[in-house]
Amino acid sequence: MKMKSGEFIALSACTMALTALGIDIMLPAFAEIRHTFGLPSNSTATANIVSYFFMGQVAQIVFGILSDRYGRLAILRVGFPLYIISGLVAAFAPSLTLMFVARFVMGMGASAVFMSTIAGVRDRYVGDQMARIMSLIFTIFLFTPVIAPFLGVILLQYTSWKMVFLTPPLFALLVLIWSLRLEESLPPDKRSKLNWKTIGQSIKSVLSDPIFLRYTTITTLLFSALSSYVAGAERIIGEIYGKPNYFAWIFGGMGLIMSGSSLLNSRLSIKYGAKKTMRRSLIIYTIVASLLLLINFIMGDPPPMIYFFIPVVILLALNLAIEPNSSALAMEPMGDKAGLASSVYGTIFFFIGGFLGAIISHFMNKGVSALITSFFVVGIISLLIAFTGRRT
Repeated sequence: MKMKSGEFIALSACTMALTALGIDIMLPAFAEIRHTFGLPSNSTATANIVSYFFMGQVAQIVFGILSDRYGRLAILRVGFPLYIISGLVAAFAPSLTLMFVARFVMGMGASAVFMSTIAGVRDRYVGDQMARIMSLIFTIFLFTPVIAPFLGVILLQYTSWKMVFLTPPLFALLVLIWSLRLEESLPPDKRSKLNWKTIGQSIKSVLSDPIFLRYTTITTLLFSALSSYVAGAERIIGEIYGKPNYFAWIFGGMGLIMSGSSLLNSRLSIKYGAKKTMRRSLIIYTIVASLLLLINFIMGDPPPMIYFFIPVVILLALNLAIEPNSSALAMEPMGDKAGLASSVYGTIFFFIGGFLGAIISHFMNKGVSALITSFFVVGIISLLIAFTGRRT
């Protein structure tokens, strides 16, 4: 029986949710992991559990190329085992080093599943219909960061952090079984040939485009601060501010506000255009980041909890509003290279952004000054990039 549109949307949302679930459900378990591996409470090592997962997205460009040659289902079938097996290894890893390696591979699996799902939607739908389908998928997808931390907290009350780590691969196994009903969306006659010389030249032309580089840099910088916050959120709330019981509520509440911001941005970008909306959002972002830096300077590190989290939730909400616009502007001049450019964009965005986020997290062992400073620096640099240069 052929899969209907409603079932396809639900399945696509679940496959994409594996990326968010592979991060957000684990955050409440970081304190217990530090205890298990004998780390001090102010250790930032657990932030690497998130950072390495993000950096595993470096494989996205390879999977993007291979999916155009061998089809979407082939890459989906590779991504699921990578995600599931490495998720199991991470749960039972005897050392943090092995756990980090497993998390990197898990990120690779997530990138294969994520990009093949988006490509599958693009194969089946076009124009306004594709936009509508993607909006429905993302509406479901964006609720994962809201629900996942609460699920992690509940599991920790009755089990251990290992069960929290086992939940994403077990869920992925169920989604894998469900995906067996999925039909290939890229017929053999529409698949590209695997010519590495041509691919290399195409990648070079993408990376030499000033508009693509401009907006990809903005998104990557913004993601570095966002990924640093996500990686360190549990320790910021639980250790620095001493409110571990508030973690799920704060993190989930911020996720809800961020999803609302994404919805608002979709309307603003239609009314004012992507470029104008992005620039205005960046101005507000930089002003808020400057105020937060001033608060931190006057009140000390860390500043009072309410003075920290109110500006941060505004910054993260703006981040989620800026990213789709910056992404659209980066893709605008790509034409027939859009598929490859999307893979290059995702690779730079996740890998470099995750790497920079890991560096920021490393300096947050005693306070939040490194994160606050990063918000300010990212805002200033992004603003300069957005308002300078030609052909933009």
